[in-house]
Amino acid sequence: MRNYSKALILAMLSIFFMFGARAKAETIKIVSDTAYAPFEFKDSDQTYKGIDVDIINEVAERQNWDANMTFPGFDAAVNAVQAGQADALMAGTTVTKDREKVFTFSDTYYDTAVVLYTRGDTEISDYSQLKGKTVGVKNGTASQTFLEKNKDKYGFTLKTFDTSDLMNNSLDSGSIDAAMDDEPVVQYAINQGKNYAINMDGEEVGSFAFAVKKDSKYEYLIEEFNQALADMKKDGTYDDIMAKWLGTENSSLTSTGDAAAKATPVKNSYKIVADSSFAPFEFQDDSGSYVGIDMELIQAIAEQQGFTIEISNPGFDAALNAVQASQADAVIAGMSITDARKKIFDFSDSYYTSNIILAVKSGSNISSYEELAGSTVGAKNGTASYTWLEEHAAEYGYSLKAFDEASTMYDSLNSGSIDALMDDEAVLKYAISQGRNFDTPIKGEKSGEYGFAVKKGSNPELIEMFNNGLAALKESGQYDEIIDKYLGTETNNEAAAEKTVDETTIFGLIANNYGQLLSGLGTTLLLTLVSFACAMIIGIIFGMMAVTPSHVLRTIAAVFVDVIRGIPLMIVAAFIFWGIPNLIESMTGNQSPINDFLAATIALSLNGGAYIAEIVRGGIEAVPTGQMEASRSLGISYGTTMRKVILPQAVKLMLPNFINQFVISLKDTTIVSAIGLIELFQTGKIIIARNYQSFRMYAILAIIYLVMITLLTRLARRLEKRLK
Repeated sequence: MRNYSKALILAMLSIFFMFGARAKAETIKIVSDTAYAPFEFKDSDQTYKGIDVDIINEVAERQNWDANMTFPGFDAAVNAVQAGQADALMAGTTVTKDREKVFTFSDTYYDTAVVLYTRGDTEISDYSQLKGKTVGVKNGTASQTFLEKNKDKYGFTLKTFDTSDLMNNSLDSGSIDAAMDDEPVVQYAINQGKNYAINMDGEEVGSFAFAVKKDSKYEYLIEEFNQALADMKKDGTYDDIMAKWLGTENSSLTSTGDAAAKATPVKNSYKIVADSSFAPFEFQDDSGSYVGIDMELIQAIAEQQGFTIEISNPGFDAALNAVQASQADAVIAGMSITDARKKIFDFSDSYYTSNIILAVKSGSNISSYEELAGSTVGAKNGTASYTWLEEHAAEYGYSLKAFDEASTMYDSLNSGSIDALMDDEAVLKYAISQGRNFDTPIKGEKSGEYGFAVKKGSNPELIEMFNNGLAALKESGQYDEIIDKYLGTETNNEAAAEKTVDETTIFGLIANNYGQLLSGLGTTLLLTLVSFACAMIIGIIFGMMAVTPSHVLRTIAAVFVDVIRGIPLMIVAAFIFWGIPNLIESMTGNQSPINDFLAATIALSLNGGAYIAEIVRGGIEAVPTGQMEASRSLGISYGTTMRKVILPQAVKLMLPNFINQFVISLKDTTIVSAIGLIELFQTGKIIIARNYQSFRMYAILAIIYLVMITLLTRLARRLEKRLK
């Protein structure tokens, strides 16, 4: 009997430990919000990050949880735990009396306050100013509870949203006048570049906590969470997480690189963008390959750190926009680190200290800033040089003229349309070594530091790898070799001596660059043909709609034509290439980059389609109306009359205008170079950036366009005669 009892007890203990072990090994389903930065949000690498994610990962590691964290959204997460479809909730959840009836909460891990915020151009500093206005709030939050209690008192209307992104988009568009959210969430949005203002003190509303369904079998998770949280606060891990996401001094940037360290790449390949013409930092050499300090530096760092990169050179503005739109992972483009840019980008350690310096044409009498009085001084728009000159214009009495391209600015100094210019010292020295007849009579001004940059909050491992690699290159001496290669006087002289073709002549320019020019020409022709074919389809459809008896169809056609023709082509292209991906990402959290050729094709097709629609409408209306009336009086249908009687005559009237529109479309391809597409015109600008032979290069481009348009026009006219 005694042996039987022992066996029974052992069996029961075995079952207990077996099920206990199974419970411990069971996957814990934790649900969270989808977009509640900095507590949880999806980064550009499509992984969720934030305070809540880091805390759960740390707790799971300490308590040996097999945790599976998903992000269905706040309301869905709360409902999932209540319905038993998930085991626990970690979503910046405020502890309230009502929620304590449904959930068991852990110790709090963050004390929160809610703040009212507006667009930067609107100042609301008291709740009484909200009278008659609409205030946005996320559904089911402490902010909503506070506003519900006070809306009648202050006379505002409350509008609820499912996510912070949708609420912020409504605030941006002006459909709401103000919004309320948790202070760290709003502050994070401002740090990401949102133009918001907080003009009132926040309201203390409670604290965030981890939660499970009340009286569920997962109550033990609360005790384990509390124990891990207490340990994290003792050893500093908790403070590190908070500083990482909320601290002003702590960010994803590594303050200094470790030459012996190598971070782990998150992606198989990183897309790096750079300027297209900023010698000696990036420019095309005689073979058409991009070279320069930035190009060699990023390639050497990638090799040293063991990550793969794809480099493209769309131009400075296009590069910055590509990173902001998540179409690229990082930018290296001789980019100065400024406070304004830090709101949008995370920067690496500085890799070059930049000076700006004044240049005059050789033989000029200007030798000091005081002698600039009454003169015109040029600078590239948006640069440190422009900022410095703007700040000192009143002091020294000169006029300031802005330029988009360095080559254009240098040509203006040569031609005498400006008296002096200011640019980065390294760039000016390179230009002088390439034959520019300039002097630099005044000592340069320190302007700042150049840094490698990623979109704020994205790709922190890329910054760490760059910093580590930069430190390693400096330690090995390779960094100095790269700098000396492009900035050393002897090196520049040797490079000039090695040139086998004289690029100071038109024939020399063609001989040395015909491959690049042919490539650009091919892109231009392909873009023209594809976009014009699409424009013809669009134009015919809307042109036919414009002359139909249906008032609705005529209105739609008129709106399309007015809207597209009323917006400059460059803005249409920029909106398609940068604006739409940004809009999609802000609404869905998913990146949707658009290829530059596709964006240019869509922009040119829409633009051309609007004008062709008017050509079609005008051609049809030019046919005497009596012919339509006569045909209809004979019982012939509208469609048959249009097809058999009107269109054959109208097409002959339209053909000359179609040819003219084709020529316009060809010339309009130069405009879309603004989004970084390297067609013929952009190719020419890239070549000019290397050799500064702008007059001769533009003459070559003019001849190419003239010959091409003349041949195509004659071909089209011959086709027109055959059709007639």
